[in-house]
Amino acid sequence: MSKFRQNLAQCWSNIQASLFPFLEEELDPLSEKQQQLVTILELIRLEEYLPDYRWYEGRPRKTRCAIARSFVVKMVYNIGTTRALYERLCSDKSLRRICGWESRNSVPSESTFSRAFVEFAETNLPQQVHNALIKKMYVETDTVILHNSRDSTAIEVREKPIVKQKKPVAKSEDKKLEKRGRPKKGEEKYSKEPTRIEKQLTMTLEEMLNDLPTACDKGAKKDSKGNTMYWVGYKLHIDTADGCVPISAILTSASIHDSQVAIPLAVTTAGKVCNFYDLMDAAYDVPGILDHSRSLGHVPLVDKNPRRNQTLSDELDAELKRQKLIHMVSPEKIRYNERTTAERANSRLKDEFGGRNVRVRGSAKVMCHLMFGILVLAADQLLKLVT
Repeated sequence: MSKFRQNLAQCWSNIQASLFPFLEEELDPLSEKQQQLVTILELIRLEEYLPDYRWYEGRPRKTRCAIARSFVVKMVYNIGTTRALYERLCSDKSLRRICGWESRNSVPSESTFSRAFVEFAETNLPQQVHNALIKKMYVETDTVILHNSRDSTAIEVREKPIVKQKKPVAKSEDKKLEKRGRPKKGEEKYSKEPTRIEKQLTMTLEEMLNDLPTACDKGAKKDSKGNTMYWVGYKLHIDTADGCVPISAILTSASIHDSQVAIPLAVTTAGKVCNFYDLMDAAYDVPGILDHSRSLGHVPLVDKNPRRNQTLSDELDAELKRQKLIHMVSPEKIRYNERTTAERANSRLKDEFGGRNVRVRGSAKVMCHLMFGILVLAADQLLKLVT
């Protein structure tokens, strides 16, 4: 057994042997959902990443550890609002004590939950805990990921989208410079401004992230059946490892194309783990992205996009027919089928861990809410590998 699975198995064994019996003596018998919650809390250890406020000046703050645990409860139970979370904690004795409150009167008010959430968003608490979890499970055990699947998912919010300003009309002098074809004698050749992907190849990670728009706006995306869906909100870009474990995530405006975030997401993931294959759909079929993946020592496997090139489209169709004729499946296609892990991770995040219940405004708060869900998803999927 690898060191990666040994660590997970040891953690699960400790929870089963000591933590569950202790809690069942103190509380009522734990339900299956409560066991899932306790296991996730024990694996991520939120309290190790919270500051100690005991010696701060001013009025003592309510315990942030219990509040942080309650936001994990919100994701595990897929509770829609903070008010519903508060009411659930007040009525459920076992759940309240798991978070760290002995009595109903000790549960803070809804406004205190909101203030604490702002602090967590400003300090990137769920991001810190998630990075530490990935480091503990993959880096410290020298585990290499075979397939890294890259994809994005729409995040709908109840927020007013920004109004985009129309681009100013070019002056007559600029129009002359923008004429296609060979310039006349004495005229300077018009040089196009480099694209965002071309700029990213020479930028640092911080510069790339600052260059990406994060305001709420309108987005459109085609599903697997070719139907176009529209939404108001954001777009979450995720790198997912084998086993549906999310490794990295970046939040952008809904209108940005997936390819614009591929390079910063790849750099973020490369700084955390080591992987062999990058699996991406046709939206990432850009030479700059493929070259950057190879520069990291990865093998990019991308669904080819003919981009209205009828000749290339005919060649791809003919090659597919030839393979079917001789009953051949290319090894690249077999590996590319592993990309379903990204779709399953997106589905679980939105259906089970709060991805559809975003009730906060602003990119920082939205990202904090989603990262709590990604943290819970990562912990749950890791534990599924040994249970």
